Amino acid sequence: MNPTVELNLTLILFLPWLLILGWVYAVFPKSHRGRARRVFDAIALAASLAAFLASVYWSFIHADPFYGRMWKQILATALSYAVFLAVLGAAFAIRTYWFARTRSQAAF
Repeated sequence: MNPTVELNLTLILFLPWLLILGWVYAVFPKSHRGRARRVFDAIALAASLAAFLASVYWSFIHADPFYGRMWKQILATALSYAVFLAVLGAAFAIRTYWFARTRSQAAF
C-alpha cells in the first residue's frame, strides 16, 4: 500500500462520518443561532478535526509493529474516533452551558 494512503486511511474512511457528525453538531439545537454560536461551532469543529488528525498520526507512529501492520490502522481508528467524539462532546457541553447562561442573563 502507498505509505501516504496508509497513513491517511483512517481519515479517508472516516471523513464522511465525521462530516455527518459535524453537521449534526452544528445544526442542533435549532435555537439561538447567532454569530457567537456560529464562531464557537466553527472553532469546535476545527479543534475536533485537529485532535482527530493529531491522534491518528500519533497512534500510527506509536503502534507496536509486533502485532502486525493492521494494528496501526486499528489503533489509529479507535483512538482518533474516541478523541474526536470527546472534543465534540466537550464542545457541546460547553456550548450548552454557555448559551443557557447567556439566555438566563438576557432574561434579567
